[in-house]
Amino acid sequence: MTNIKFLLLGTSLSLIPTITFAQCVATQDCATLGYTETSCNGGKGVKCPFGNKWACLPTKESICKEEGFTLACNETGQLGGGDSCNGLYKQCSCDSSYQYTCSGTGYSGGSGTACGGKYAACTCTSGYEWKDGSCQKKEVINGPDGEVYKCNGKVVGVRATGMGFYVAMKDLGRMNWSSANSQCRNYSFCGNVKGTLPTVDQLKSIYQNKSRVNSLLSTNGGTQLTNSYYWSSNGNSYTTYYIVDMSSGSVGGSVLGRYYVRPVLASW
Repeated sequence: MTNIKFLLLGTSLSLIPTITFAQCVATQDCATLGYTETSCNGGKGVKCPFGNKWACLPTKESICKEEGFTLACNETGQLGGGDSCNGLYKQCSCDSSYQYTCSGTGYSGGSGTACGGKYAACTCTSGYEWKDGSCQKKEVINGPDGEVYKCNGKVVGVRATGMGFYVAMKDLGRMNWSSANSQCRNYSFCGNVKGTLPTVDQLKSIYQNKSRVNSLLSTNGGTQLTNSYYWSSNGNSYTTYYIVDMSSGSVGGSVLGRYYVRPVLASW
């Protein structure tokens, strides 16, 4: 009887389904755990304990870029617009001097570098000149003695036939060389078209064409050249500069003298 009980007990146990016990095992996959970088900038990060991948700490630059600050604004003429984040901006603007598109009649392109497609100045095609912020048609009138250069309807310079530069309509007076050089560079023929102190060769050319130059000056409201010495821009030392006599064409030199000054316009 006892043997039957054990037999029945064994049979009943064999009918119970097999129970499997699951084990909790930690994953060792670096990518799953968030370690996805091969290296970190400056080594700032945590290395995966199961491999060579890293979880990097965010940099100032990456934080800024996530917030939309992506532009350095460091190109020529650029300025940062609005707030900055670690030297980066959300938008860039251009310096106020970059205002010209340099397109249209008389324009050949921009002068210098561009900012946002605009330039600080433009270059002009033949027959036009850059003045007062635009390429304007040269106002030149040919006559029997040469040409006159007009600005806004007024004659501001003359040149005899064959001369490659214009002579201002009047002397600036008598002065030392330093003042002569400074005043000629600041002398405006037309807007931002500035003059210069003439070279020795230019003064010689004026002397050789003096009668025609004086005729053009008198006819167009200017004052004739004085039969005296005029300063040139040339010198043979730090303090000695050449002077040219308009009565004879002779060339001399001076250190501290006071002589006549007549601006010219050559880069036109």
